[in-house]
Amino acid sequence: VQPPEPFPEMAYLTWLLAILHVHKALCEETLWDTTVRLSETMTLECVYPLTDNLTQAEWTKDTGTKKVNIAVYHPNHNMHIDPNYLHRVHFQNATVGFRNMSLSFYNASEADIGIYTCLFHAFPRGSWEKKIKVVQSDSFETTAPLDSYLSAEPGQNVTLSCQLERTWLVQLVIWEKVQPHQVDILASCNLSQGTRYTSKYLRQTWSDCSQESMKSALIIPYAMAADSGLYRCRSEASTGTNKTCVIRLIITDGGTNNHFILLIVGGLASLLLVILITIIIILFNRKRRRQVRTPLKELRDKQSKVATNCRSPTSPIQTTDDEKEDIYVNYPTFSRRPKPRF
Repeated sequence: VQPPEPFPEMAYLTWLLAILHVHKALCEETLWDTTVRLSETMTLECVYPLTDNLTQAEWTKDTGTKKVNIAVYHPNHNMHIDPNYLHRVHFQNATVGFRNMSLSFYNASEADIGIYTCLFHAFPRGSWEKKIKVVQSDSFETTAPLDSYLSAEPGQNVTLSCQLERTWLVQLVIWEKVQPHQVDILASCNLSQGTRYTSKYLRQTWSDCSQESMKSALIIPYAMAADSGLYRCRSEASTGTNKTCVIRLIITDGGTNNHFILLIVGGLASLLLVILITIIIILFNRKRRRQVRTPLKELRDKQSKVATNCRSPTSPIQTTDDEKEDIYVNYPTFSRRPKPRF
């Protein structure tokens, strides 16, 4: 007896589900924890944040079709670097505990653009990985227009707030720290699914994933000077509509403030000194001009007096009305003889 043939409908349904599963796997978006700007001496940061016992660490690159091994480190076998990367990468901060496996390049090029994976094997927690995407771009800070400022003191719990859009349903909220050379994802909340992303950023932060609130908040506990910088909140809808909010956080430091105050006081003192020296020079020049002019004037006065004396050798003596001089006149004396009579 021959077995019954399967129903064509069931075979078609199975085939369709398999096609949909493959399509979903191919079209699924690859998420990464950090985006790094391509540069010749770029560094892909990877630091294990926990205190577990690490057994092995490795770096790979996803070319789209396959994974390429870059380096593998085991405490009993030291470091193994693939021959294609042997003289192109190095590990500056690798220690005995190899918790810092940041990968640095000597002379990176466009061929190094892609997605890299840093994988730690830990006991008893298991594997921990971080994905880094290298892109060719300008400074990331220039592409983040600033919306507001926030200032706080060291040791405070800082809360960054972002107003969500009210006109459409928010599906995804992502908080990032933006630096000139890289962008790190700090928190990601899928509000429609109620899932939370675990950040691989070394600095621990916390974000709420409540769909009821019309605000999204990122909390940075015990803020320090290194937390200063740009923070970006991106909210997206299922339709693709998005909104971005950028906040610059400034952590004031007492030592830094005193340094700035000293710089300002020093600058003002230097300015006053320059002004004082300028005034002294101006006064000295004026005094010098007066000293030069005085002998010339005296010389001209002397020359004028000499010329006047040549024209009038004697000076008339003026008398006052009270002083009068006697005037004497000599008259001749004639004898008075009588005339003769005839």
